Amino acid sequence: MIVNAPDAVASVTYAFETYEKALLDNELDVLDGYFWSSEFTVRFGVAENLYGADAIEAYRRQCQPVGPGRTLHGTVVTTFGDTFATVSTQFRDGETDNFGRQMQTWVRFAEGWKVVAAHVSVMQTPSS
Repeated sequence: MIVNAPDAVASVTYAFETYEKALLDNELDVLDGYFWSSEFTVRFGVAENLYGADAIEAYRRQCQPVGPGRTLHGTVVTTFGDTFATVSTQFRDGETDNFGRQMQTWVRFAEGWKVVAAHVSVMQTPSS
């Protein structure tokens, strides 16, 4: 197995960046399309545990959209072969001093890269 083959890294990076743009633009159909449409898809968020693509789609339609001030840093893309990848990143929401962390597991299906598992957490900044 080849780890981080340039073509695989480029293709999953493109998928991740397109997903991130859709997140900032609150393009719900695009976001839904990036998650594996399966009961086995899991997304653990800051305050929610979502099991299945239907639960993730329903959550997106009632949650507060991500603000335009969100910035990413420390993003690491790791591919294993050309069909499996992880993307880990840190983020700031542009509104608070809190740091967020996001991890996604991506699998390349016939129709393209899909998130099969995701985890988002926020580290609270201590008050002065």
